[in-house]
Amino acid sequence: MTPDAVMDLAHKALFVTTLIAAPLLLVSLIAGLVIGMLQAATQIHEATLSFIPKLLCVVVTLFVAGPWMLRILIAFTRGLYAGIPAAIG
Repeated sequence: MTPDAVMDLAHKALFVTTLIAAPLLLVSLIAGLVIGMLQAATQIHEATLSFIPKLLCVVVTLFVAGPWMLRILIAFTRGLYAGIPAAIG
């Protein structure tokens, strides 16, 4: 396997990781910002008040974006398996 092929594979792996993690991270970030602003406005600083809504938002996002994330991961894995003969020689 050539160094260019290894770098291409690493680039694809990082790209797929970013695609899969992005929806969950963005939803968690937005939920955290909204909850933080509400806590600052009401001056209620309870730890569970920020944790539970973020957790619920992430779970809902997993249900909504989960099939898309799974399709991306399956396509990447199929590409890896299809590339085994070329990597061997």
